[in-house]
Amino acid sequence: MPEIKAINIKDKFNAFEKTWTPHIIGELNDQYVKLCKLQDNFVWHSHEHEDELFMVFKGTLFMDLRDQESVEVKEGEILIIPKGIEHRPRTNGEIVLNLLFEPKETKHTGNTKSSHTVHKQDWI
Repeated sequence: MPEIKAINIKDKFNAFEKTWTPHIIGELNDQYVKLCKLQDNFVWHSHEHEDELFMVFKGTLFMDLRDQESVEVKEGEILIIPKGIEHRPRTNGEIVLNLLFEPKETKHTGNTKSSHTVHKQDWI
């Protein structure tokens, strides 16, 4: 039986500095639980087969969407992006602490290739 223990999210956020680089902290039901620090603009992308859940722990996340106005996601709020929806996360310059739930096979930037694309996401 695997060891079952609590995960201190604050400690995990303190374990890395790089922005836009998700770090895996757990897995359940074929999904990863990831932490990411966000700052400034990301790239426009979509995920053809996977939904994404963004949960803001600190700061304010803005989610730009091609077919509607941007959505503001404040500390303590979540936003679910359905599969196939083109989106671009961004901040107002502050560092935003974000938790993601997404299927294990989700590519970081979907089929979009950019300098932000991370091919291997590490566990912390």
